[in-house]
Formats: sequence, C-alpha cells, structure tokens
Amino acid sequence: MNLQIFCTNTNSYIECSGGESLLQIYERIRNQIPFNPICATVNNKTENLSFCLFAPKVVEFLPVESAVGNRVYIRSLCMLLFAAVRNRFPMATLKIEHSISHGYFCRLIGVETLIGPETVEELRICMLHLAGRDIPFERNEKLRRDVIDIFAEENLKDKVMLLETRRDLYAGYYTMDGTADSYYGPLAPSTAHLKVFNLIPYQDGMLLLGPDPKNPAVAATPVPQEKLFNAFTEYLRFNNIIGVKNVGELNRAVEEKRTENLINVAEALHDKKIASIADEITRRYHAGGARVVLIAGPSSSGKTTFTKRLAIYLLTNLLVPKMISLDDYFVDRRVTPRDETGDYDYESLYALDIHLFNEQLSKLIKGEEVELPCYNFETGTRSFKGNRISLDDNSILLIEGIHGLNPELTAEIADEMKYKVYVSALTTLAIDNHNWVPTSDNRLLRRIIRDHKYRGTSPLETIRRWPSVRRGEEKWIFPYQENADSMFNSSLIFELGVMKQYGEELLKTVPHDTREYTEANRLLKFLSYFSPIPEKAIPPTSLLREFLGGSSFKY
Repeated sequence: MNLQIFCTNTNSYIECSGGESLLQIYERIRNQIPFNPICATVNNKTENLSFCLFAPKVVEFLPVESAVGNRVYIRSLCMLLFAAVRNRFPMATLKIEHSISHGYFCRLIGVETLIGPETVEELRICMLHLAGRDIPFERNEKLRRDVIDIFAEENLKDKVMLLETRRDLYAGYYTMDGTADSYYGPLAPSTAHLKVFNLIPYQDGMLLLGPDPKNPAVAATPVPQEKLFNAFTEYLRFNNIIGVKNVGELNRAVEEKRTENLINVAEALHDKKIASIADEITRRYHAGGARVVLIAGPSSSGKTTFTKRLAIYLLTNLLVPKMISLDDYFVDRRVTPRDETGDYDYESLYALDIHLFNEQLSKLIKGEEVELPCYNFETGTRSFKGNRISLDDNSILLIEGIHGLNPELTAEIADEMKYKVYVSALTTLAIDNHNWVPTSDNRLLRRIIRDHKYRGTSPLETIRRWPSVRRGEEKWIFPYQENADSMFNSSLIFELGVMKQYGEELLKTVPHDTREYTEANRLLKFLSYFSPIPEKAIPPTSLLREFLGGSSFKY
C-alpha cells in the first residue's frame, strides 16, 4: 500500500509504503534535513522514530534542541542510567526525584555503603559503554496484567502499583538490553543518540546532567542551589511520612477514601510553614529590620494567596501589613520591552518603572505618604486614583511580584530592611521512581485553569504563551531564587488529582491542527495517570482556590 505524508521540514509531500517507520522515511530524505532527529510529531502528537505509518499524516522531525526533543533525550538518559544501575548494582533501587541545579537529582537505595564518587563514576562509565553499543530502545505493548507481571518480576513495585490503580486494557513499556522500564513519553531510537551527558556526585546522591540548552554539544554545568534542594528534601520527607510518594500511592488513597485526611494534613503543613515564616519576619522586625517583605516566584506559584495568608499571620503577631503589587508599576505598554520573538516581555525587570518604585519605597520607609499607581491591563496604561498609603510604627510592607529577589529591583533600599521569600510549586510527587512530575507542568496546569476561569484566555493561547513565560523565568527569576531568606513550597500533594477534571476538559478544546496540540496531548497523557479527587474538602483559604475558584480571599 502506497501513501503520501506531508513533511513540514521539507514543506513537501513524500511517497512512502504503508507500515514504513519514521526512521526509514528520514533515512531516505536525510540530506534535506540539517540535523539528526531524535523524535517526530505525527499530526501534532509526539512519536518515537520506530512509529509506523499506515495512513496519510503530517510529520515533523525534531532535533534534540527542541523542547519536545529535549524531553525525549532526558527520558532516554534516565533509562540509560537505570540500565547501568541494573548492570552494576542489580539489587539497588534508583529514584530520580526532581530537577535541580540544571540536572536531575537521583538517589541509589540499597547500596551497602553511602553513594560516593567511585560509585557514581562506575555508573557513568557503564552508561558510556551502553551508549557506545548503539542498543535500541524498543517499545512494547501488552495486556496490562502481563506488564504488571513483568514489573513485578523486576521488583519495580512503584510501577506495579501505578498499573494496578489504572483501568487500561493494554500498557506500554520499553526494553533495552534486557532491562524493562516505562516512561510517559517516547524515547530515542537507540543509545547511540545519547552522546552528551554527565553523572556527578551531588549532596547525598548524584546529579544526571543532559545537554546544555545554550550549547547542546556539551553537558550542562551545575549551579549551587542548596536552599532549593533543602526545600525539596523537606517535602520528600513529608511524602514518605504520610505514605504518598508517587501517583500509584495517591490513587490507592483515592480508592480507600483517604483523600479528605490527606487534604487536611497537606493544608496544615502549608499553615505551619506560613506561620513559621511570619514568626521569623516578626523577630527580624523587632530586631530593627524587615520593614519590607519581598515575595517572588514564577508564574502560577500561588504568590498572591501566600501573601494574603502571610498577612493574616503577621496580624496575629501584632504587625499591620500593607500590600503593594509590582504589577501596578508596569510602564505603559507602548514602551514595554519586547522579547526575541517580538512579543511584549512582561517578565522583564525593565517592564517595570524601577525608578518610581524605589522612590516610593524609600519615602514609605521614611514614614512619608505616597499615592500608589494603578495599572490597567486592558488599555496598557498606568494612572493614579488616590490610593494613598503610609507606614506607622507597627506597619510592615508586603510586596508581591516575580522580581522581588532581584537585587536591582530594590537597589536603593538597605538589605537589612528586606526579608525575601521565594514561592514555587516544588512538586515532590513522582509518577513512579523513574518519572518525576515537573514543577513547570504543575504550574502550567494551574495557569491554564486560572486564565480560562478569570481572564477569558483559551488553553490554546496559554500554551502558546508559555515558552515565552518560561524564557522570562530562566532569565529574570531562577538566577535569584537562592537570595531568599525563606522558601515556601506552594504545591499540594493532592492537587493534580483535583485539577484532573478541569485540566482534561480544557486541554481537549485545543485544536488538533495546531502546534499547541502537541503540548496539550502530552499533558492529557500525564493527567490520565491520576484518579480524580473531589474538591469539596478543600478549604476556602487553600492556595489551590486561587486557581480553581471558591476562595474566601478577594483577588
């Protein structure tokens, strides 16, 4: 059977035989494509290169440098590391816990001695050896019960539990050199595609490093992120104590009707952390500092609700909070800087009137009264509407905005007068031991739901805008997160189960013929692993209410 596919890389139709794989098609046209692909999209769905075509499709081959290609590369590296662990330490358990320091933090459990440089180097050399053998990653699909048996034989209890809490008839998995594993997205064709990586000792584990985004020919260089690592570690301990470390265990809690207690405990942890931060701020205030609290974090991290809840706890400490939003200091849209794509760069520090902000902040600290600006997002202009504030002897100023930790924002204010809080949804729940939940996915789902509910923005537009938001975060937020005096993890262990229904309904509205469908389809697959959790037990003060609605706070 002959058919035609349309290849967007060559902007032409290509004749192929029914059943021909993407890799076979690429080999015939490789001189027309200036890179070696690691995967492809087929009708805007990500597929591995062993995918076979039996009908006309739109195909785009993707390099490692693309966002989709990078995910495929990192997933493949994870399986390469797992195969190395099985080769060198067959009784050990590998846990890939979260991204940190430009890499992925891994623990090796079950090794007789603490993991050290020699162990890490032994695994790195084994990975290099496996990569050099050009071993294919083979995708398989069998009845779910048969895949459960395969993982049970491999002693992969986390993957067994995940499959046991799902209702799919069939399940997919990968094999490589006799090692079986599962990932919620495609892998590279073979280990030979994994030429750039590093594995180094890090804290009490090791750091898996993929290609540097700015120079994919070399492995990424780690950066110190000790405060962020400690925040992750604290919540991982919490997950272990309550017995919900992965999605299989969360789904089991849903089956056993234990989610209300899980919600209560998770919300109590948030309360405890916010109260602790309020107590530390109060201590510094009475010691002669901390007149200004700067609250920063990336998009959809829950900064606004955190600020409102912090204000309540400060009131109980007999301090009177006054709040300012950095959003009101945006310059007029006509002079807003633009990013490399030509879009308005609202993530840029220079989208704010820094001079006016510092001038008013200095006056407030001196006890003077100022008239705050008000920014109109519809017209893109700033005005003054008589909103005047001043600070008295018991007042403390709370300033919320993405640039709060950037020293340039408050360069004219003495450091001892500032207390800095970094807020982010540091997701510590894993799908299983080899598949973590990316923090950025959690925040994107929050933003899709919130933007649709409160801003009338379609999921298509939110997904389209997201790469620009992420570029802004990498440039303007993440480099300064270690400047924080405190870090607050705004994620809630149950939230993805609650957001499942909202997210799936909205993601299904993204048209299949758009590039954004690639991301929507990936997120739909991701949400499919979660059992739904009713939201009725979530209190009105919950940070999650900022996105779902039903909050007792006004936004």
